[in-house]
Amino acid sequence: MRAAPAVYAAAGSLVLTALVAAPGRADTQTPPDTAELRGTAVAAARAAATGITFGTCAAAEHLPAHIKCGTVSVPLDYAHPDGKQIKLTVSRVKATGTTAPKGGSHVRRQGSLVFNPGGPGASGMYFPLVALMPEWRRIASAYDLVGYAPRGVGRSVPLSCADPKRFAKAPTQAPTHPSASYKLERIAQAKAYARGCAKNAGDALRHYTTLNNARDLDVLRAGLGEQKLNFMGSSYGTYFGAVYATLFPTHVRRMVFDSAVNPDPKQIWYTNNLVQSVAFERRWADFRKWVAKHNRTYHLGATAADVQQSYEKVRARLASEPAGGTVGPGQLQSAYLQAGYYDDYWAMRASALSEYLKGNPKPLAEQAAPRTAAAARNENSTAVYTAVQCNDSAWPTDFRVWDRDNTRLARHAPFETWDNAWMNLPCAYWPAPRQRPVDVRTAPGALPPTLILAAERDAATPYEGARELWRRLPGSVLVTERGAGTHGIAAGPNKCVNSHLDAYLMEGRIPVTRAVACAPRPEPAPLAVD
Repeated sequence: MRAAPAVYAAAGSLVLTALVAAPGRADTQTPPDTAELRGTAVAAARAAATGITFGTCAAAEHLPAHIKCGTVSVPLDYAHPDGKQIKLTVSRVKATGTTAPKGGSHVRRQGSLVFNPGGPGASGMYFPLVALMPEWRRIASAYDLVGYAPRGVGRSVPLSCADPKRFAKAPTQAPTHPSASYKLERIAQAKAYARGCAKNAGDALRHYTTLNNARDLDVLRAGLGEQKLNFMGSSYGTYFGAVYATLFPTHVRRMVFDSAVNPDPKQIWYTNNLVQSVAFERRWADFRKWVAKHNRTYHLGATAADVQQSYEKVRARLASEPAGGTVGPGQLQSAYLQAGYYDDYWAMRASALSEYLKGNPKPLAEQAAPRTAAAARNENSTAVYTAVQCNDSAWPTDFRVWDRDNTRLARHAPFETWDNAWMNLPCAYWPAPRQRPVDVRTAPGALPPTLILAAERDAATPYEGARELWRRLPGSVLVTERGAGTHGIAAGPNKCVNSHLDAYLMEGRIPVTRAVACAPRPEPAPLAVD
């Protein structure tokens, strides 16, 4: 499931049930009492005794001097905790301990708040930087803000499956309804990528899983000297946070799930991706309606259908004459997919389309061109994304299933469907054993209250996923941003959402009712290039 653009660069199924054939069997079951859980206890005890030594961050992290970095060792294989160890990089800024904004007594330190931005494959090393933002200031006064790079990401024993230069090759095509020959080409690429993962990772490949990400999180908790975990996960981070809560409910103090992945084992991951493509079609329509509403600024059409025609006109021209030599239909689709994640992109993307059709390709080339300097990081993120999702569950191994389901879906949800399929197709040819997804759920009273934040029109993690998680975690509270679709809503511009986040993290206070709603954030303002 393509969970966020952060998969590629850190910044900060309902209609398809009848379409999906049952994926192939899972090769590995995961009963609740396993050698891996015992191994986690061993590794956590070791980390608690050793601690994490924080010092100057490596230059490669590009972090300011006031943020400190360290490492924590985790077993590659939790069934053998005394075997090979890998080091995860960790970043931290200590709690400021300042007084509350309206004065009052010294703010009490409440431990470490660990953050994961999702992916799989995204690094959270940048997270301590948010302490400088006004929305985070009060939380930063009470918590050490801790980020880290999960196994395989960044400097945490990085995984790679392909030469980054070949991975970032541009321009590329992105047909909405691909031909048989194009499908054969993409099948060959998917097989080659899966082989590259196996060649580069060797026997370690099977250890990139959500279960191991959850176990690593418990070792990190212990290494930080915390008896109980304070955790905030966004996007995919909500899924392995939920797995953590299932495995280690007594280790949880406070947990925030921001933009939740649907944790239903039947959804992980093939069906979740199909559902996601439906949601992106809806969000793409939201963007086009907004552009049409501001036709005086952008001149792309007075209706959503007119805006679509303008977009198709640009796509057709790029197929024969790439902007800046590197922006073809594939790069166009990737750039405008970001508008499905974050409405902060709407104005600049609309301006780029408008300028291109006026004869000025420069804004589009600047916004959509692949960044050569980021190629290695992007390929690393994609490698981890692929390994985790392919290992986590069974996938159809016959391309005819993929072809049938995505061909049907693309008839009414063409914007993201095939691009999403190609992203995940290596899982059809995956060489490592598959696991059976954890049945995420806790017994009433077993887990402290948790906070779930969700935007009603989120495309990357459709809203039904938040409601499913809410049903599976008794005592959880769901805060919904009505009518909004930005992916990741914590500490954003919505004061209502932020008030619930602040009350929960600072005071452990939750709404009396288990579900509350906030009005949407304001729509973006139109902005022309000049």
